[in-house]
Amino acid sequence: MARRNKVTVVGAGNVGATAAHWIASKELADVVLVDIVEGVPQGKALDLAQAAPIDGFDVKLVGANSYEETAGSDVVIITAGLPRKPGMSRDDLLKTNSDIVGSVTDQVAKYSPDSFLIIVSNPLDAMAQVAFRRSGFPKNRVIGMAGVLDSARMRCFLAEALDVSVENVTAFVLGGHGDTMVPLPRYSTCAGIPVTELLPEDKLNKIIDRTANGGAEIVGLLKTGSAFYAPSLGAVEMTESILKDKKKILPCAVFLEGEYGINDLFVGVPVKLGRNGVEQIIEISLTNDERSALQKSAAAVQELVDVLGI
Repeated sequence: MARRNKVTVVGAGNVGATAAHWIASKELADVVLVDIVEGVPQGKALDLAQAAPIDGFDVKLVGANSYEETAGSDVVIITAGLPRKPGMSRDDLLKTNSDIVGSVTDQVAKYSPDSFLIIVSNPLDAMAQVAFRRSGFPKNRVIGMAGVLDSARMRCFLAEALDVSVENVTAFVLGGHGDTMVPLPRYSTCAGIPVTELLPEDKLNKIIDRTANGGAEIVGLLKTGSAFYAPSLGAVEMTESILKDKKKILPCAVFLEGEYGINDLFVGVPVKLGRNGVEQIIEISLTNDERSALQKSAAAVQELVDVLGI
């Protein structure tokens, strides 16, 4: 009998638990939900397992506080880490989350040495670099989830502005995950038509700003916590493209070695995701303005990486 795929989700908070939900409902894989808090991953996995008879998904769901159960995972989605608390500097958060992601990666590499790592923890690009260095995995197997989310936000806003189906809209966002990201309206389309032909520049600029601040907008509305439906589904879309060898072209944070003039750094660019993880990094031609915006974004990531000394 063919073995079912196995996905581990590290961190059973909103993003992790929702990722487990999407994976189960799509019947992509058996799921192991791991968290340091006793009872939480077990309780959420049990609740989700009890939803299976209603929705009709046949996957096994397990909650655990240690990594033995995760052995032999095909994909590991890492969402663990602390959100920023009042009075915490970015550097404080950076060091704390770097320690968390580092220790998680050690365990994952030990129990699932052939897995693909999808990093969702923030600050995203720097945490992907931590996981890459700590795991010793080849660069095609460590991927950061940011561009899928940023592009989805841009597509949502474009579809709203154009009053069309979101399915008609494609959007392109490059760069680090954060306010230095580089949305590219020139490469964003509605039913194949560049959106620059359909929307005036001032409207596009508003959409670009809203995209770059998409996470902050949701944090501001929720007051406690941050976005989780779209970020978790972004990680699941990447997981699905790998497990099903779909070869989707998605914007992801990957380790660049000269592409786009960027070296030894995780930055968001379009990549082809298939059975071998990152199968191709796609280099598109950029205008001088776009290129300098991407360099600025890479410099912001480099700053964080330098603080960590990785």
